[in-house]
Amino acid sequence: MQRITGRELSDRRKTVEEILSIATPRLDSLYRLVGSSGCGVLLTDADGVVLELRASDGDRAAFETWGLSPGADWSEAAEGTNGIGTCIAETRRVIIHRDQHFRARNTEMSCIDAPVFGAEGELIGALDVSSARADQTAPINGLIAAQVAQTAREIEVTCFRAAFRTARIIVAADDDTRSAMLLAVDGDDLVAGATRAARIALGLPLSGPVKPAPVSDVFGREDGPRGFEKAERAAVNRALARAGGNVSEAARALGVGRATLYRRMNRLNSVANAR
Repeated sequence: MQRITGRELSDRRKTVEEILSIATPRLDSLYRLVGSSGCGVLLTDADGVVLELRASDGDRAAFETWGLSPGADWSEAAEGTNGIGTCIAETRRVIIHRDQHFRARNTEMSCIDAPVFGAEGELIGALDVSSARADQTAPINGLIAAQVAQTAREIEVTCFRAAFRTARIIVAADDDTRSAMLLAVDGDDLVAGATRAARIALGLPLSGPVKPAPVSDVFGREDGPRGFEKAERAAVNRALARAGGNVSEAARALGVGRATLYRRMNRLNSVANAR
């Protein structure tokens, strides 16, 4: 088992300090669900190096022996097929059950993993639940896998919202509740960010900064007039809606006179509950 030094581990943890802060309560919550069955909960970085471990006092020595502890390198390059390494290499959820592991010393384990993606769609690590219980069955693995995926999603969502604190967050509908499909939209209704799942669904680059684009363009639909006419109509309708249809109040909010707003409404054919 390859391990990095304590100094290297400390440096790696510092580079993802905010992510670890976000992940910590989710790791604790997941461990409370699976720890009593002899499972351990691990979080790695994008290289497959273990950063965090949750295990009972009775199981911790065994996890250390297996190399399931902070500083251990579980990349595929180091360990062949395994839950953490394969999850990272293929950027997908995996269950590697016992003899599906490449190395003979790992064939007593069941490893259930989900990738964790950062605010710009980049892979930031893997969330792992591992067990060496001989009675751990495929149905049990399936139940744990659903919770691992949900926990990874919660970490992604919180990281995304933290990265776009001032943006409006749109949650896109998706049948797969284990995927975090969120868009960050700025004050001009331009998309400023998207989670990995949203990027896949909407055909955006898988990682990196999102090129600013109108929300309607990203969703692939035309919403009536374009350009300045569209922007002006949207501004007028928003002001009227906030004012409950009161034209005088809407005009004050827009910084124009009541007569000016009426002229613009007539030109835009924007009546929006005016009174």
